Amino acid sequence: MDNYIGRLLDDRYEILEMIGSGGMAVVYKARCNRLNRLVAIKILKEELSKDEEFRRRFHAESQAVAMMSHPNIVSVYDVSHSENVDYIVMELIDGITLKQYMEQKQVLNWREALHFATQIAKALEHAHSRGIIHRDIKPHNIMVLKDGSVKVADFGIAQMASAQSTLTREALGSVHYISPEQAKGAHVDARTDLYSLGVVMYEMLTGRPPFDGDTPVSVAIQHINAKAIPPRQLNPSIPVGLEQITMHAMTADRDKRYSSATEMLEDLEKFRRDPNMTFDFTAPRDGMDFAQLLNTPDRPQRQETERPQRQPRTEPVKMPEKREKEGSSEARKSSRIAVTAGIVCIVLAILGIVYFLYNYFVSDLFTKTEEDVVPTLIEANYDELKLSDYPNFKIEIQEWRASDEYAYGYILDQSPAPGRTVKVGSTVGLIVSSGAEEKKMPDLVNMTLQNALTSLNTMSIPVTANPIYEESDVVTDGYVIRTEPAKDEPLTEGQVVNIYVSLGTAADLVRVPSLVGMTVENAKALIEAKGLSVGSATAVESDLPEGTVTFQSIDPDEEVRRETVINLQISKGPADAETPAIISQSTDTTVTRGETLTLEVEAQSTDDGVLSYAWYQTPSGSTDDGVLVGSRAACSVSTETPGTYYYFCKVVNTVGDETSFAYSEMICVTVTEAAVTDVILHVQMPSGDGIYEVYVMVGGEIQIEPFEVDMSKNIGRDLELPVKGSGIKLVTIFVDGEEYDTQLVDFDAEGY
Repeated sequence: MDNYIGRLLDDRYEILEMIGSGGMAVVYKARCNRLNRLVAIKILKEELSKDEEFRRRFHAESQAVAMMSHPNIVSVYDVSHSENVDYIVMELIDGITLKQYMEQKQVLNWREALHFATQIAKALEHAHSRGIIHRDIKPHNIMVLKDGSVKVADFGIAQMASAQSTLTREALGSVHYISPEQAKGAHVDARTDLYSLGVVMYEMLTGRPPFDGDTPVSVAIQHINAKAIPPRQLNPSIPVGLEQITMHAMTADRDKRYSSATEMLEDLEKFRRDPNMTFDFTAPRDGMDFAQLLNTPDRPQRQETERPQRQPRTEPVKMPEKREKEGSSEARKSSRIAVTAGIVCIVLAILGIVYFLYNYFVSDLFTKTEEDVVPTLIEANYDELKLSDYPNFKIEIQEWRASDEYAYGYILDQSPAPGRTVKVGSTVGLIVSSGAEEKKMPDLVNMTLQNALTSLNTMSIPVTANPIYEESDVVTDGYVIRTEPAKDEPLTEGQVVNIYVSLGTAADLVRVPSLVGMTVENAKALIEAKGLSVGSATAVESDLPEGTVTFQSIDPDEEVRRETVINLQISKGPADAETPAIISQSTDTTVTRGETLTLEVEAQSTDDGVLSYAWYQTPSGSTDDGVLVGSRAACSVSTETPGTYYYFCKVVNTVGDETSFAYSEMICVTVTEAAVTDVILHVQMPSGDGIYEVYVMVGGEIQIEPFEVDMSKNIGRDLELPVKGSGIKLVTIFVDGEEYDTQLVDFDAEGY
């Protein structure tokens, strides 16, 4: 069983079940006991949580992602470390991944692909506007909900994976979607995500990724050098404009790619409005068709020659034979030049590939470069840094990020991390605080109440929504009229936000009658007589008689508009008590007279009823003539009289006024007479002479009747007394009517 199932993190999140696993983390379904809602928790794998640098970046990046709020991004609620467990708390998505969806449908309809691509682009636009790059856009990280919307997941995890993985260790599922700059190990920016989105669009439209291979490296090299087959060659039903958008996003040269998600969204929107339109850009030729070049290096190019005009001939002209030979020689020379040029191109291409492979995979094995330790810049003020103090590094700001903890200009994070050894001349990228981000009230006016509540719930600070209903001649019923605070006014944590919701135009109001306790038929008739509408009537468990109204959805005496729907709950009637189940009981037994004996029974009910017990003794072995002898689950029975006796227990289950019962099996108890043993007791009599009266009691009963002893005639003071009995008994000797001696005798012991 999974060690995390049933565990409570931070006394708040109860782990319920595992719902997925990846290379870096395991995802669990959990319940937030504080807010009473289901969430998804992504727990970092143990081997990664041992890396302190990775854990630090994991928390920093995840907290940045948690600041985002967008309907097409999976919300991050919390990031924490509890009992050596690092985890992210996210919204629980009821859906499947885009990869699973594509596996089911193979090739998507172009309209559906456009719908998904637009939502993904909107998510990227929002993330990029906050300086966050995903770096791992792929169908596996995109969730498709039941309503057709999509949400992009794993922003923080993707950045961590990017920082940890090298090209040769990339998962094959991710390398199909990486950008050429990622494949080269170069610096990436927001345009990397747009390339990956183009690859996802290509796969949605054609049913296959643009590049494939046996190893991750071979796929990565194709991203750098090869040109994808145009989607329309694989699926002619794709509109030209959508193909152009896809290929433009996949341009290998990022300077010729879409410059931003906003720019790509504009083209997607233009195409959505007019699917017949085409665009005035084309993806440049990014690679060379090496196969064609190698197979036909001297293929002649088509030449158009101008046909000479016929001239009147005055005399025959004979071309010299030498000129003819010279023309043939020139043709051969031209062919040789073409072959030579083709060979040179091939050699240059091969040298380029070898140079690339050497630089990225081999050179570090043979070259020794100068290295230096990365300085600690975190928490320093960037404006106060003296870059001349770090001549071995190129220090630059890569991102400005809002922070409630650090003032403007202070460094929040750096990459590479402090203390790492890197090549001299390496770039140290900084994330610098832009100061605290002021939380402002969003514009909720003219939203439905549900959408307004969703917008507030996805904010980075918790607020309390307070819907207030009022009539309006302008705003449609159910839509927001205004809010307090108004749009763009500052918000504070825990602030109450009043949302004024339209009831529509003024209408006749009806006072709701009291319906609880009435029969369902009478209640429905009264609802209709008042001009209201009967809604659902749900049967529920109740002690009230069957068919009685136990609940109404709108309280009595409340004024509502005519035709307002009232839902009811109707009693099923008192529940029948379930027959109790006898789990265990005492069995038949034989005991000796006077031995302690307790009979027991164990029972349970399945309906949370109250159990009671009644023990009976019967001489016949039947439940008809039993005599009550006990009223608990355990019953002590008498063994004073030898004989055979029968006992049984009646277990009663009580639910409300309803009862049911069950009998235990009959228990036979046999009481036998104990074996009697003769014992001689020795008693030292008083020292004085004379006549003494002596009697003996065994186990509280007189066994030796009073008799006289003349001690003046006895030579010694020792008196022998023969007694008999079984088991351990207390023997008391009385002299002259007073207790003189007591002995605890074990009659069953040998040699007493």
